[in-house]
Amino acid sequence: MAGKLVQVATETVTTPVASVTLTGIDSDDVYMLAYNDWRTDTDSPQCRLRVTKSGTADTTANYDYAVKFLEASTSFYDYAVQNATLLAMDSIGTGTSESQNGIFYLYNFNSSSEFSFTTQEQVYIHPNPKTVGFAGGMVHTVASASDGIQLFQSVGNISSGTFTLYKVI
Repeated sequence: MAGKLVQVATETVTTPVASVTLTGIDSDDVYMLAYNDWRTDTDSPQCRLRVTKSGTADTTANYDYAVKFLEASTSFYDYAVQNATLLAMDSIGTGTSESQNGIFYLYNFNSSSEFSFTTQEQVYIHPNPKTVGFAGGMVHTVASASDGIQLFQSVGNISSGTFTLYKVI
């Protein structure tokens, strides 16, 4: 990757919302999704991600992903899922210190003949405090163009955070 980021879309959440959708992928460049200080208004929801097609989240069972959990308080372990309707991430709670941050690199999203895929790095701060890291990737097994990302939770709302989509040039 060359080293310059061009902001495509951003949303800063200050009042609770059900989801954040960032679109604007319109070239074959690599894109990067960065989010900071994702917090929730409901205790222990699972954080989730879907790709968008023409601005609408794709809910079909075409998400395959694998991650390595890197827990500071216990041993590391692997987690993999095939044919899911979303990319599931770790849960966060409503405690003062609980939040998550992440970076996803998005590849082949604009291609109509290849699968969209991501690599990801995430850090979650849980109560106690306990820190958990993730490293992994996801492939959306549909050969059609994707134009963005939707972030949401299994229950409740995203209460705060900054979510930004960049083009890497």
